Amino acid sequence: MHRLNVKKLGFAFGLTGTIIYLGCMIVMATAGREGTIIFFNSLLHGLDTTNVIRMDVPLLEVLMGIVQTFILWWLIGASIGAFYNAQIKIKK
Repeated sequence: MHRLNVKKLGFAFGLTGTIIYLGCMIVMATAGREGTIIFFNSLLHGLDTTNVIRMDVPLLEVLMGIVQTFILWWLIGASIGAFYNAQIKIKK
């Protein structure tokens, strides 16, 4: 079995999470409040997001969200890679 590069897998997860975050921003910017609520209600199997959708998000909060999302998903990807590698038996 091949070992995974933990840092590269973490980076791939981080970028994927960031792209998803940016996609959310695009939905909010183009669909408006009602469209955003409909989109996320259907995405979350009917969970009512009306009370948690906030359209007036400050730019600093958006930037921090992007950074936090990348870090969180990097850690998730790196953990998966590390756990995967720990299960591989090293041939001598």
